[in-house]
Parts: sequence; structure tokens; C-alpha cells
Amino acid sequence: MIRLAKYEELDIILNIYAMARKYMADNGNATQWRDSYPNRELLRKDIQSKQLFVYVENNKIHGVFAFIIGPEVTYSYMESGSWKNDDPYGTIHRVASDGVVKGVFSRCLDFCKQRISNLRIDTHSDNHTMQHLIEKTGLKNAELFMFKMEVLELRINIPIRTDEIKKKNFEYNKSHLYGGFHCI
Repeated sequence: MIRLAKYEELDIILNIYAMARKYMADNGNATQWRDSYPNRELLRKDIQSKQLFVYVENNKIHGVFAFIIGPEVTYSYMESGSWKNDDPYGTIHRVASDGVVKGVFSRCLDFCKQRISNLRIDTHSDNHTMQHLIEKTGLKNAELFMFKMEVLELRINIPIRTDEIKKKNFEYNKSHLYGGFHCI
């Protein structure tokens, strides 16, 4: 079950993010979230804004993510390329799990799809686990575009539709600081 996070669950949520940071560091992605991201204050703001959700199974929190419907400031400028559409969208951020329950990302994506038909998600170029999870859901069709930021990231836009997604090849240029990809 997915539901809104509660303030009194912050320690559990922070522990899940700590586990995720350790997993990321152990798997070649030590720089995406560093030592303290996301911090308690950001998570408090997410809870206050009703944008932080938890995945609960057997009365235990196993996953957490932020879901924001509306414009995302970091998506407003791209060095090259463009989104497939300018329709209202929801953004999935900071997906993490405790590693105990499989399928947390898939459930997160299903939950978000039920709320808005146009989704965006981004991940770091070193976050191969998230890239694999995104591709595993069938979102393989991507186009690259560049963002001017501090690190290279992959970003996708997912307009939800029922027809078959056609595969395209893409590559990114590491000389740019931020990269993205957009599913159609």
C-alpha cells in the first residue's frame, strides 16, 4: 500500500535513505546523494506539502519517494533538446527502498500513473540500478537532451499511453554536465 508519509515516520524514512545511499555507494554511485541527501528539513517540507509517500507492506515501511504534480524548476532550462510535450506532469524524485521488498519502484510508478498521465523522472548517470528499473518497466524509448547542472543525470518524460513504445538508440556526451532522456 502506498500512502502519504507522516512526520512521526521521519526517522524510519531517513534510515531507508541511509540504506539507499550505502547501496548506491557500494554500487558505483557515491556522488548522487552524498552523505546526507535528502535531509530531514527537505523531507519535512515534502510531508507538509503532501508530496512524500511511503510504500507499506505488513505494517512496515519498505520504500519512500517524492511525487510532485506541477512544474519542476530544474526541468525549465535545457542546454539542448526539449520535452515531448508541455502538458501538466508529475515528477518522481528520491525513490528509495530498504531492499527487503522487491518491486517498490514498479508500485511507485503505478501509483503515480493513476494520478496523472504525464510523468517525468531523472536519475544520475552512475545510478545503473535506477536506469535498469526504468527500462524494466518498458520505458526504453528515450531521447537525450542536455541540462546545465553540476552532475550528469538522465531524465525521462513518460506520457502514459497504451500503444507500443518503439525502441530508439541513445547515447550521452559526458562532456556536458547534465544529460537527460525523454520517453515517448
